[in-house]
Amino acid sequence: MKKYDAIVIGGGHNGLVCAFYLARAGMKVRVLERRHVVGGAAVTEEFHPGFRNSTASYTVSLLRPKVIKDMKLHERGWRILERTISNFFPHEDGYLKLGGGQARTQAEFARFSAKDAETLPRYEAALERVAAVLRDMALKTPPNAGGGIRALIAAAAQGKRLAGMHIEAQRDVMDLFVKSARSFLDSWYENEYIKAAFGFDAVVGNYASVDHPGSAYVLLHHVFGEVNGKYGAWGHSVGGMGAITQYMAEACVEAGVEISVEAPVARVLVDGGKVAGVRLESGEEIAARVVAANVGPALLYRQLIERSDMNPEFARRMDNFKAGSGTFRMNVALSELPDFSVLPGTEKAEHHTAGIIIAPTLDYMDKAFTDAKAEGWSKAPIVEMKLPTSVDDSLAPPGMHIASLFCQQFAPVLPDGRSWDAEREAAAEHIIDTVTQHAPNFRGSILGVQIHSPLDLERKFGLVGGDIMHGHMSLDQLWAARPMLGHGDYRGPISGLYMCGSGTHPGGGVTGAPGHNAAHEILRDRSLVRRLLPI
Repeated sequence: MKKYDAIVIGGGHNGLVCAFYLARAGMKVRVLERRHVVGGAAVTEEFHPGFRNSTASYTVSLLRPKVIKDMKLHERGWRILERTISNFFPHEDGYLKLGGGQARTQAEFARFSAKDAETLPRYEAALERVAAVLRDMALKTPPNAGGGIRALIAAAAQGKRLAGMHIEAQRDVMDLFVKSARSFLDSWYENEYIKAAFGFDAVVGNYASVDHPGSAYVLLHHVFGEVNGKYGAWGHSVGGMGAITQYMAEACVEAGVEISVEAPVARVLVDGGKVAGVRLESGEEIAARVVAANVGPALLYRQLIERSDMNPEFARRMDNFKAGSGTFRMNVALSELPDFSVLPGTEKAEHHTAGIIIAPTLDYMDKAFTDAKAEGWSKAPIVEMKLPTSVDDSLAPPGMHIASLFCQQFAPVLPDGRSWDAEREAAAEHIIDTVTQHAPNFRGSILGVQIHSPLDLERKFGLVGGDIMHGHMSLDQLWAARPMLGHGDYRGPISGLYMCGSGTHPGGGVTGAPGHNAAHEILRDRSLVRRLLPI
């Protein structure tokens, strides 16, 4: 039986980050990836002859600068292309553009509301004050409930930043963590199109209504990132998201990590209450005293660990861990760029480089959710379209384009016993119809389509319920309670078991933070000489 200091289950970006830091500290590490390629949901694949795209995760902002620096991603060739404007919202009264600088966005807002244009600087400043706290906390291990004096010290240290904020900023923190997105935005803006421009972020990967308490936090989660040193910006990775994880894999191999693909793990082995290694689906057993799981908590504790190896109360609570983001993901090969009724033309324009969002009002978003709850998906779905070839023409044949369609409010499990296998094509056609209502040439320009229903996302990428966040980003599953109070410090309920994926703090998105922080705790427990190779 082969033996390692640590095994990492899952070669997604957080698994690679965790493996890198462990190997850099001198541990013998092996990454076990179920698929034929590392990267998890951050991969670039050919989905139609000659057309490549980021087939699941598709845009970048949240990856922590420290991880980028430590893994030397820029030196390996990684580049991020910024958008001229951030988002484009077509609607029945025209369109709204977001981004391109505060003054320009104010001018856009003024077309709909002078008051809202005047409000924008104060709103952005308020969000940035809170986002700065999140950035500061992202690479810190949450204090663990019941963790004794060390947890109390950690809680005091992390709470100091919040306690030192001005009272208005503390009120903003409270609003963002407990209010619904609608309630929060109503307190700032009057125009429905402008509210929707910000409210969209509250439903990304969040199977919930904009009226649900706590949905405002998901809005905030999507603005604490940065691109090329610019806070809150998003961009395209040249070569797709897979370029990021391929460069990460290079860093891992240089550090001594052994990476195995087509090596699905069937079971985490436990002996005497301690991790002993893993068993692959092939039957091969691999020994290790440390196992770091980059899969989501729902998959880890419901499928990879024997129930008898867990405390019954822990197992019961993990049975009720909430996962399922309501995401339907499509990649489309196009003969030309979409020609929008409200802004005609197939020649590349700045709106083609933006996130193109079909979700004109908060009421539209709420109805999308209530439809999905009742019928499986919305009569008028929320669609975000990206056109990566508008900034990176290496992904398609000359003159051709690709569209990433990231669609929200599709039930993770269809009602009335219906199957996504039977209905995925109908849902895809409905999404295409929705886009074509705004860009009449869209359907006729389609050359090929790749469909990922919530069930497809689960089967292909291990995302239970199609949950791109590895679990709901609700208040009861955040910070020290992610995935559960008492295990918010990346340590599982079994000695030697750790969690390093997005089901831990700070949550979903391509951040690298869970992998970084889990490695920190593994090395702390091993009492290695951290001053020689600090992480």
